[in-house]
Amino acid sequence: MVGIGFRKDFAEEFLNSSVLQPSFIEAAPENWIGVGGYWKKLLMQALEKYPLFVHGLSLSIGSPDPLDFDFLRKIKSFLKETQALVYSEHLSYAKCDNAHLYDLLPIPFTYDAVDHVSERIQQVQDLLQQKIAIEIVSYYTPVAPEMTELEFINAVLKKSGSDLLLDVNNVYVNSFNHHYDPYKFIDGLSVENVSYIHMAGHLKIADDLIIDTHGEAIIDPVYKLFEYTMDKLKKDVPVLLERDFNIPDLADLQQEIRQLAQIKKTALKQKSYETA
Repeated sequence: MVGIGFRKDFAEEFLNSSVLQPSFIEAAPENWIGVGGYWKKLLMQALEKYPLFVHGLSLSIGSPDPLDFDFLRKIKSFLKETQALVYSEHLSYAKCDNAHLYDLLPIPFTYDAVDHVSERIQQVQDLLQQKIAIEIVSYYTPVAPEMTELEFINAVLKKSGSDLLLDVNNVYVNSFNHHYDPYKFIDGLSVENVSYIHMAGHLKIADDLIIDTHGEAIIDPVYKLFEYTMDKLKKDVPVLLERDFNIPDLADLQQEIRQLAQIKKTALKQKSYETA
């Protein structure tokens, strides 16, 4: 399965043509909860054709503020209404002192943060009565780390019992900006927890800095890292192509979907051959 983010920018064109043919769609609940009229009609039309994966933006799992349980109950209703297959969120925080920061900020890689985040993930899973998938996010400076990024992620997965949304582009971005080997990172990751993969493009703005934008095509080194990741996994997992702005022709998006699907197919065929 290779899906696409369901964006209002191209929703109508997508639904009224056969150019773009994903296996599923993904939507941010914050953009659709409580929406009616024309846009609700388009969403319902999309759900008649495609399974839905839900990817949140504002849960703020790492925030010092209490969890917003009213918001979580709305999420639960939305998941039920849309029969969503997956609910994922970011391993980050987005608000503090009840102020929404409108960004996905890094959580300090500390032992206290592992405990804090893991407890909150468990609370979310208990309320929703399902596992959630937590995404590795891009970050541009570490905050008072007591452990490595890899150690932090693995510790949260182990303690919380959550699944992992592996954003391969984010791993590439972080490895470039923080000077580590992305292949060794994948080697050390708890890949048995991976239930979902994101793929996207980024923007290089200096010789020593790239920014995760979701506004460019996937580059060859990220495809290569994805191929390596698929070879490491012991199971098939759904993959999403993210494109949030600077939307190209739908045929170009479909070509990226085909390329991702072919890499998956080759890796799974090889794995089947090795175990035969």
